[in-house]
Amino acid sequence: MQLVIRRYRPSDKDTVLTLFSIGIQEHIHPCFHNAMTSPLYLAITLALCVAGYLLGSVVGAVVLPGVWVSLIYYCCHQLYATYVNDVLKTDMQDIPGNYLSRADDCFWVAVADLDGKAQVLGMVAVVAKQSGNERHGELFRMIISPSCRRMGLGFRLAQTVVDFCKERGFSKVVLETSSTQIAALALYNKLGFSLVLSHTKTKAFFWVVALARVTVLRMEKRLK
Repeated sequence: MQLVIRRYRPSDKDTVLTLFSIGIQEHIHPCFHNAMTSPLYLAITLALCVAGYLLGSVVGAVVLPGVWVSLIYYCCHQLYATYVNDVLKTDMQDIPGNYLSRADDCFWVAVADLDGKAQVLGMVAVVAKQSGNERHGELFRMIISPSCRRMGLGFRLAQTVVDFCKERGFSKVVLETSSTQIAALALYNKLGFSLVLSHTKTKAFFWVVALARVTVLRMEKRLK
């Protein structure tokens, strides 16, 4: 498969938005699995089974843990669905205006010719930020189509951002990802990014983030 990384074009919009939505919501099930297999949640589930049984009902032994499991799945779903809805209604509604209108910002797509038709299979963006006297780039919106996983496309897209930032004399590249995105974390570590901060601030309610057991990780790669 011959993949070409180029600047975003307005004709890419529908495909890019669909790929972004699918790519982010793929994290719901890993998030749910990560939460429910934690020792604490396994203990809570077992305790609810026992409590339901002791209340004198086999049905209760099923219903109580079932409600608990459903609540955790709801939180995992809500966390990522809220993020997707917010992004699709804000910056990605006008990609040229938000990512291509300034020389130090950019939005790229990875395109391959499939069955005679150009298909967008990946994306990444960078926005220039100012912090005191220091200018740096922030990597955003990196998504890879499932059909291109483990083919080095994520590395190429992230390296495109790093090279772009080096050309502009930025001091570093920063990004945020979630604690459940194991493959992304491995990629960023391979590229030389280091963890500098973790937090739980998202567009979702605090209790949703807490029950989903997700942490937002801020990473950076120094260029100077």
